[in-house]
Amino acid sequence: MNQLVRYIIIGFVVALVAFLIWYFSSIVAYILISAVLSLMGKPIVDFISSIRIRNWSPPRFLGATIALITIWILFIAFFRVMIPLVIAQFNELGSIDVQSLVASFAEPINSIQQFIQNYLPASAQGFVLQDFLITKISGIFTVSMITNAFSSTANLLISLVIALFSISFITFFFLKDDTLFFKSVILLFPEKYEMQITRALVSINKLLRRYFVGIVIESTAIMVLDTIGLSIIGVRFQTAVVVGLIAGIMNVVPYVGPLTGTVLGTLIVLATQLHLGFTANMLTFTILVVSVFLITQLIDNVVFQPLIYGNSVKAHPLEIFIVLLVAGSVAGILGMLLAIPSYTVIRVFAKEFFNNFRVVQKLTEKI
Repeated sequence: MNQLVRYIIIGFVVALVAFLIWYFSSIVAYILISAVLSLMGKPIVDFISSIRIRNWSPPRFLGATIALITIWILFIAFFRVMIPLVIAQFNELGSIDVQSLVASFAEPINSIQQFIQNYLPASAQGFVLQDFLITKISGIFTVSMITNAFSSTANLLISLVIALFSISFITFFFLKDDTLFFKSVILLFPEKYEMQITRALVSINKLLRRYFVGIVIESTAIMVLDTIGLSIIGVRFQTAVVVGLIAGIMNVVPYVGPLTGTVLGTLIVLATQLHLGFTANMLTFTILVVSVFLITQLIDNVVFQPLIYGNSVKAHPLEIFIVLLVAGSVAGILGMLLAIPSYTVIRVFAKEFFNNFRVVQKLTEKI
């Protein structure tokens, strides 16, 4: 009976915490982003704090300031270079003749259309593949869509400023006192669990730091590889950089992201090439473009992902895939983005508090 009451209380506490996280989701998001940034900036703070000049060493707040400034310089430099390229590419896509783009693939489209007419039921005979593609692609390359995206961003400018200030403020103190976040979490639990919570947080710190650093390296590598590959096959460098950026960002979403980045990137490349007057051998060129994405994805699957998902979060790829499916069905793309970090946290806490269950022992044996 006492065991049952204990589980009921734990379930109630978990439900209450989940409700509070949902209700104060924006504040929680600021804290989590700050925690991630502090993990990435901690090596800078540790390096500066380790400097010794005779009997003087830099105070930790100086290292935190330098680390925070370094992080924002990197972000500003990145967006300072990329935003003009992205805006120019969007402006160019707004004037794309979608009908000409689809017409350049008339032969394979007609073959598929013939298959539809020959083998599909009578109810599908009225389906015209070319009209369907024109409608769908036009929905991607519309000026109104691009304009609405930028206008929505402008409307959120005040919220963005508040978010940037809040994240910077919180990140500074997380960098200055690297135990502040841990102490705040420990206060939420009874004192008798302090040792277990501390061990769990130390383990989470190591796993998530490796994971987030790995994600940044992976996305950057994907961007560089796609940019180089597309440039080699004749894509204009500005377009190659933008498409590489999109592919690198989309790759953050495991499994689904690379496919979405490949489809969207291929459409952007083909539309741009058609706009520049390139119309010959579009099918061959499409195969080359898709091949670039596939080769990059192969390198990612063989080299990058095993290092990130295997060595950082220490989970089996099938295990990760199932977690992503569940998270995607529950919370969509956002759920897939947060699935792996959340699952890592759950596994670590499960190992500390529920290690008497065989399933928990099996799932956490590599942590």
